[in-house]
Amino acid sequence: MDAAEFRKRGKEMVDYVADYLEKIEKRQVFPDVEPGYLRPLIADCAPQDPESFEDVFKDIEKIIMPGVTHWHSPYFFAYFPAASSFPALLADMLCGGIGCVGFSWASSPACTELETVMLDWLGKMVNLPEEFLAGKDGQGGGVIQGSASEATLIALLAARTKTIRRVQSEQPELTEAEIMGRLVAYASDQAHSSVERAALIGAVKIKNIPSDDTFSVCGSALEKVLDEDKAAGLIPFFFCATLGTTPCCSFDKLLELGPICNKENIWMHIDAAYAGSAFICPEFRHLLDGVEFADSFNFNPHKWLLVNFDCSAMWVKKRSDLIGAFKLEPLYLQHHHQESGLVTDYRHWQIPLGRRFRSLKLWFVLRMYGVKGLQEHIRKHVRLSHEFEHFVLQDERFEICAEVVLGLVCFRLKGSNELNEALLQSINDAKKIHLVPCHLREKFVLRFAICSRTVESTHIKFAWQHISQLATDLLKTWEQNHHQQ
Repeated sequence: MDAAEFRKRGKEMVDYVADYLEKIEKRQVFPDVEPGYLRPLIADCAPQDPESFEDVFKDIEKIIMPGVTHWHSPYFFAYFPAASSFPALLADMLCGGIGCVGFSWASSPACTELETVMLDWLGKMVNLPEEFLAGKDGQGGGVIQGSASEATLIALLAARTKTIRRVQSEQPELTEAEIMGRLVAYASDQAHSSVERAALIGAVKIKNIPSDDTFSVCGSALEKVLDEDKAAGLIPFFFCATLGTTPCCSFDKLLELGPICNKENIWMHIDAAYAGSAFICPEFRHLLDGVEFADSFNFNPHKWLLVNFDCSAMWVKKRSDLIGAFKLEPLYLQHHHQESGLVTDYRHWQIPLGRRFRSLKLWFVLRMYGVKGLQEHIRKHVRLSHEFEHFVLQDERFEICAEVVLGLVCFRLKGSNELNEALLQSINDAKKIHLVPCHLREKFVLRFAICSRTVESTHIKFAWQHISQLATDLLKTWEQNHHQQ
């Protein structure tokens, strides 16, 4: 393919993607395929001779689309949103076109510098304390990671290194292995499984702190576990606070937890993967109060801020803590500006060496929507979630299982877990809308997340009528079966 054909085919692909997104609600939201569906549809090995673009293009609808779950359909209410917008898609195209690998300032200065400035823009939008911004000569700063799981792991590893060095300076007789064996990380029993996974990769113990009746961790619960562990000779070193938990979007009590972590020399990382985007709205910013106590903070613009995957924004108060944990300087990666103090080499802030020019997506989206446009997007989703909550509350067969704060409604039929499992199965078998469940304490709960950029009130009404009708049908057969027994 030469440049001339690329121009032609590129325009065709843009048209195809635009048509796909414009007409996505006509597609069934969840695919009708069985595992292994794809292998018989394509050749056993790569072709020896080149094929034409037409041949490849034809196969998109034939082979790929039947197996796609349409995350951007207005009937998709599962997980959390995956952001997408036309400005972000265009920026991604430019990123692929430039194709730089931005591991150091010298490897592409614009790639590094735009990221530093965009993370400052974003930090100011959520009103982060000054210490988290790079500014002209700050100690902190932001970086784009691939996912919130990656940010949690980076924070945990940095905290581990920092604690080992501190304990060794206080007790030189202890070996690194002895200290490692005594380190403990903590997170809410509602925290995402990626926190436990970070501890697994970091080879440290992790303990769950029990959450209260609002599914939040409060200070006294953390203190109790810390006292027990210190008495047992363990070294608490890391706490991951969650703002907007995955099961029910609950918020740990930062104002209680932060001072405890600071006093005990525990690194506090805040994972606000989904909820963080909402903090650009003044009416939701109070949910971030207490961030001033944190060492690191992360949220995903690729969930709810119209920047498509992957773009996970992470800030640290002291970038030297990250660099201290990950810095290696082989000659082939060195450059003559690196000691100037004006330069960031992001390879020291992350696990991979290579990185894409992801800040272009932020730059395009923040400029083309403006803060006001993004605030309106968030507010619309929150309004729609309260609309769905209202429908649930009007039907006495159902209950709401957690406070609706942002764009997630946790609800269920009053009754057994088996009944709710059957309801979810009938919803997902019908394939008109898509939902996923969670467990809250012992209850099997259905999660209804407002996801698509194009979702409107009509889609919410349709979803509720559909769920309500399936519930009616299910309850009839359920009662008949129980009478027969």
